[in-house]
Order: sequence, then structure tokens, then C-alpha cells
Amino acid sequence: MQTGTFLTLLFMMTARLLPAPSGLMELPAFEPEDPVYWYAGHALQYNNEARQADWVAYELTAEEVDTKVAKRQNKFLPDPNPNILSAENSDYYKSSFDRGHLAPSADMRFSIEAMRDCFYYSNISPQHPRLNRGIWLTLENKSRSWAKEFGAIFITAGPIFSHEDSSIGSNRVRVPIGFYKAILDYKSFPPKAIAFIFLNGESKKTLADHSVSVDTAESITGLDFFSILPDTLEDMIESTANPALWFSSLSDAQ
Repeated sequence: MQTGTFLTLLFMMTARLLPAPSGLMELPAFEPEDPVYWYAGHALQYNNEARQADWVAYELTAEEVDTKVAKRQNKFLPDPNPNILSAENSDYYKSSFDRGHLAPSADMRFSIEAMRDCFYYSNISPQHPRLNRGIWLTLENKSRSWAKEFGAIFITAGPIFSHEDSSIGSNRVRVPIGFYKAILDYKSFPPKAIAFIFLNGESKKTLADHSVSVDTAESITGLDFFSILPDTLEDMIESTANPALWFSSLSDAQ
């Protein structure tokens, strides 16, 4: 028997014995002193130098997708947290960049408070319009479909910086070279995870083309995603990317 087949069978025999980890599975690993803040619909680790989050994380359930009590408000606000050096409306004015949500407003319609919080600039990054309104939006829409299909998913998203990033506005909001999103489906048997990497510009590729293993995304970002998973399970589901487990057809991955 091939090693890969044996490991899969071993996992299938033992996975049901693994309890759901206590805590919040969507959170990357962080230290107690790290600037991690909690909001009505998401958590984030903030980067004052970049004037945006290093990561934003949240669980999205099927029930939340179906609960639509809040409408998109389009009221972007500086984060009121006194520990956060926030971007402002003027930073984006005539910048040519969109105010791109890391946790999208369409995922936060289940709560008026969650909708309000997702428009704080702590949840916003400068995104190229053709990314924000293109394949990034496609992935946001697809993620809601996955939440309904699987019952719930855990999402972590954020910017990718380089040493040559430009900035916008008087607050010198850093313009990322790219963006990532890592997604965990823990409710299915067996659980699975996938990640996506995008340059901050237009893409004519499919979502499947942009998919990578979570391990690959970790090597690019320096983060440890879904870190409270049992090590054996984390190693297994993060080491490979299998778009076929997420997309039913090529057209589904557009």
C-alpha cells in the first residue's frame, strides 16, 4: 500500500475520535502581547506601521449567510480603538485604490454591529480595483456558498507586504503587493483546508489557479494558520491543496 493511501486511511479511522479544538479555530497563532482585537463579527491583528491588519479572521456559518438583518452601509470610519493608528477617508481619496474589505460586508449581514465594525479602516486594505471587484469578489461569493454547503467555514485573510511597497495618503497607508485567504472546513469528514494567493492587480486566472496549500501560504506570510488544530490533523490537511475537494467543475472555479 502506498504511503499516501495508508495515511489517508489512518486519518479516516482516527479523525472521528478527535474532539473539536477548544477556542477559535480561525485564529492564526499569536502571542499574548500581540495587538489582537475583537469585534462583533471578526478578530484581527493590527499593524500600526502599515495602517491595516496583518490578518482578519472569523467563522462564517450557513445560518449567518442566511440571516440578513443588516444592509451594507458604505460608511467607512477610522477605528475608534485608541491603540490603533487608523487610516482615514482622506488617505484613499484620489488614490486609485479601492477600500478593500478583508472580512467582506456581505459576510456580516447577520448583525448590525458586525456590519458596522467591518467598515472600520482596521478591516480595510488598499486593493487594486480589478482585484477587489474581480477575483477577490469571486472568492468572497464562493466562500459564502461553501459556508452553506459545509455548514460553517473558518476564514483568515490579509495583505502580503514586500520591502518595496508604496503608500497612500498622509498617514502613509501601505499598499500590499498581494493578498491571501486561508479557509478551513472542519465540519466535513474528513476536514479540509485550502489557501489562495493573489497579486494586488487584475487576474484573468481561475480561483483554482490561485489555490495553494495552507503550508505554502504560511511560508509566504510567516503566519501559522488554524494553529489550535491537533498537530497530526493540521499537518495532514495543510500540506496539500486539492481544488477538486472545493470546486465541482472547472466552471465552478472561475
